[in-house]
Amino acid sequence: MGKFSIGDRAEVLDEAISGIIQKVDGNRVTLITDDGFPMHFASSDLVKIGGDISVSNHEVAKIKKEKEIPKRRKAPVIKPKERSAPKMEVDLHIHQLVKSSKGMSNYDMLNIQLDTAKRQLDFAINRRIQKVVFIHGVGEGVLKEELHYLFNRYDNVKFYDADYQKYGLGATEVYIYQNT
Repeated sequence: MGKFSIGDRAEVLDEAISGIIQKVDGNRVTLITDDGFPMHFASSDLVKIGGDISVSNHEVAKIKKEKEIPKRRKAPVIKPKERSAPKMEVDLHIHQLVKSSKGMSNYDMLNIQLDTAKRQLDFAINRRIQKVVFIHGVGEGVLKEELHYLFNRYDNVKFYDADYQKYGLGATEVYIYQNT
């Protein structure tokens, strides 16, 4: 922290060590401590004392104490909107939608599932819910393909596979862009 000359008095920034400079070699400075020991430091670790710039041991100890205080890690900032509105989940398994699927054709079941998906997506858009997870199951992939066809008809949504660890391959997450 400044130019040092042989004979200058200096203190070490992060330690309570002071002494007289014995040798200056570029950025390396040899300091003879008040106890008589030679120690080597980078010039950036030293502060000249006496003259017009002065730092007391008390001030150095205070700075050192501040550095020892563990820094709190900032928690990831969650926007209020995201904090208060959890993801909406819509389970499209047929047994969740009707009391009994007995006597229903695959076409009838698919139409009920798609109508439910469209109704829930419209609900989420109207209620300004940003994320909706549609649980469709794995099966043969017919419902998943039909859902993707449905979602493609909306301009303000994007969709992608939902969290694999939570849903496996049987769910699609829809993100709804909000027009403010």
